[in-house]
Amino acid sequence: MTELVHLTVADAVATITLDSPHNKNALSQQFTGELLERLDGAGADDEVRVIVIRSALDVFCSGADLSEATTVGMGVGAQRMVDVQRAIVANPKPVVARVAGPVRAGGIGIVAAADISVAGASTTFALTEVRLGLAAATISLTVLPRLTDRAAAYTFLTGNSFDGAEAARLGLVTVAVPDDDLDTAVDSVVESLLKGAPQGLRETKKLLNRELLADIDARGKDLADLSASLFGSSAAQEAMLAFLNRKKS
Repeated sequence: MTELVHLTVADAVATITLDSPHNKNALSQQFTGELLERLDGAGADDEVRVIVIRSALDVFCSGADLSEATTVGMGVGAQRMVDVQRAIVANPKPVVARVAGPVRAGGIGIVAAADISVAGASTTFALTEVRLGLAAATISLTVLPRLTDRAAAYTFLTGNSFDGAEAARLGLVTVAVPDDDLDTAVDSVVESLLKGAPQGLRETKKLLNRELLADIDARGKDLADLSASLFGSSAAQEAMLAFLNRKKS
């Protein structure tokens, strides 16, 4: 089985690379399972002080794996998205997301869960669930705390896309920079984080994420159940199959 998520460690930085080209980094069960393993491994490695999540492709994440959702269902997949967000939020190491290319639906949960997210200006985001008869249920755990009420209503209800600069203005990402400056900006953030003592970083992250982590633990299962039931509904199944058929034609 081809590995879809890679982990490398160098100079105290663990780089987790999303690399599932056949479905544009869609959140399949294999993909999320490997992502959880890489996050746990990096968090437990004493040599690692900072974690960077990035994509190997020209897309960051295309959201749920709709082919899987229309065949095996989302009972496992929905809970996995809660688990992925929790693994980022609860990780003892600061997590930086390097965001380039399109980010859709569930992928936005990864961006929102990260402690610091740096996006290229041309990156595009869209919470497209509503257009498939779904709701951004599981990722609401991390996305809603980043947005104002008005921004949340607009992005969740319309499904419209917005760029990196708008994502920064809305609070979804920490900063947006010109595409050519993305690596430099990420390196600068990592350099600053490496100046922090491991205990200082760990305990500060706990303070910052205490309420968010408690909310994930309190509501995560219910939202995963809601998401799975919506994916399994006739309305969503019909919409997803129509979308998949349009992609094939």
